[in-house]
Amino acid sequence: MAPIPTSAMSSNDKHKNRNTKPQYSKVPTDEDSEERQGLLSDDAHAVNADLESNERRLEAERFSRYFAYGLWGHEDPRDRKNGGSKEYHRSGDDDEEDDRQGWSRKKIVYTAAGMIALLVGATMTNCVASVWGIGRRPEGHSSSTGSGMAKGFSGDMLRSNGTHDFKRTVVLVSIDGLRADYLDRGLTPHLLDISKKGLRAKSMRPIFPTLTFPNHWALMTGLYAESHGIVANNFWDPTTKEEFHYNQVASCWKPEWWLGEPMWESAEKAGITTANLMWVGPPKTMSGTSPTYFVPWKDKVPLDEKLDQITKWIDMPLEDRPQLILMYEPSLDQAGHSTGPYSRRVNETLLKVDAFAKDLHNAMEARHLGSIVDIIFVSDHGMADTSHPEPIYMDDILGPEGLAAIEHEDGWPSMGIRFAPNANAAQYLETLTRASKTKEHKGKFHVYTHETMPKRWHFANNKRIAPIYVVPELGYILTTRKEGNVGMSKGNHGYDNKEPSMHAMFVAHGPFSHEAKAQVQAHTRRSMGTGRRPNGKCEGWHSTSDDAYIMDTFQNVEIYNLVMKLLGTESKYTAPNNGTAGFWDKYL
Repeated sequence: MAPIPTSAMSSNDKHKNRNTKPQYSKVPTDEDSEERQGLLSDDAHAVNADLESNERRLEAERFSRYFAYGLWGHEDPRDRKNGGSKEYHRSGDDDEEDDRQGWSRKKIVYTAAGMIALLVGATMTNCVASVWGIGRRPEGHSSSTGSGMAKGFSGDMLRSNGTHDFKRTVVLVSIDGLRADYLDRGLTPHLLDISKKGLRAKSMRPIFPTLTFPNHWALMTGLYAESHGIVANNFWDPTTKEEFHYNQVASCWKPEWWLGEPMWESAEKAGITTANLMWVGPPKTMSGTSPTYFVPWKDKVPLDEKLDQITKWIDMPLEDRPQLILMYEPSLDQAGHSTGPYSRRVNETLLKVDAFAKDLHNAMEARHLGSIVDIIFVSDHGMADTSHPEPIYMDDILGPEGLAAIEHEDGWPSMGIRFAPNANAAQYLETLTRASKTKEHKGKFHVYTHETMPKRWHFANNKRIAPIYVVPELGYILTTRKEGNVGMSKGNHGYDNKEPSMHAMFVAHGPFSHEAKAQVQAHTRRSMGTGRRPNGKCEGWHSTSDDAYIMDTFQNVEIYNLVMKLLGTESKYTAPNNGTAGFWDKYL
């Protein structure tokens, strides 16, 4: 796909400051009365001129002293010598004459000084705002700034970065296969730094099965697999008699496979421009809705090219710029499958991913968008070490006839089984169930039907889910004597989502994360104010050994509602989903 063109950013607004000089009233004289008395002479003219000049000098000095001391609330040291008075003494005649004029010179000078002080203060405020990238808001714009923006900055409201207006923007980045504890290896300093400034979860629990396609669509729709229809990376649909396979574009991009409403469709319905950079899913849904910008999947695209595409979208004019940007990166998952989660290749790829996170963060900061753009890093699942698995031979359990009776086999490492219509499926189910309880196999695999499937998986109420599911425990694989371990990957996922090695990560930075972290900090301060040490537990938060608070583990179906809330569309355009109502209220 050709790069999406961007237009040059408009020139900076120029502001002109107008300096106004204070006007002084002329000192009044008794010239008329002196002339009537015949006292005015050339000498008197000269004397009066000198007095008038001296009076102007004294007024100027009073003004300078007021500005230097009185304006800032300080006392002129010279006044201390005069009994603490902050004004020079004047004659009673002068005071009486000023009273007759209505406004004394003192009032005029002080009033002018106050006006100048206001002008100077406003100018200084504008200068500071310009330095920090806080622009003057147009009529009707959000007045919130900094971390407080999350409450009042969404939808069509505008916020300036100092040069251009922006709407609230969310960049959601998925790093495939980044298990939660990868962040504790000391190889991701920038992701950790971002999380300390922003927000991090202890982990994020994927849906079952813990596979790429089901979980990326769960992140998009807020639905479990039984509801959104992508029940594995490959599966059979008994209604359409078609097979879904993740790497066959002609098949898997058909809209009818993808049930539910992805966040980009909800946003588009709300009039929000969206952009999809290779995120798992179809280019359009059954309603015919597409992201405004769509870059299709292509393998081995360097991370810096993806960063360039994101910044091109960010640099677009306001009317073309997307508010929701989605990006998918598979390299870490590929490394994990190929060489295992503890391999050198995984660690090297992790370093590259961390550098990308830094570059993306810096790109937003360079544009003064830290209080405008929320960057959310997620992953779809973790990765387990399967370099030395113990095989479970299905042909030994079912026998040659039973193995041959399998018509469709879904998923991996679990096995969804559909026996041929003429096969005795009930008998084979009994054989599998009995084998799972023998001394040889007990605790190594489990056999489920729609009726016995663990309810926490939400993996039963869909015809696309095979009627019999064989699920191995970690460390075991389902295979045959013929296949053995040949071609098996050294790292894998797809196991029970309660396993920590299957857990994904969540890191966020931006106005949302600032506000969320402020919630727990406020709770901590309140606890300390009682004279007691905080007990380390705040609802929705997990306390680490160094008293740093991070979010508790949460289910990834909550992400859809978070993005809708940040975009300001949660009330009207949010589609039905499996997220918890009010889940984000304790963070926002």
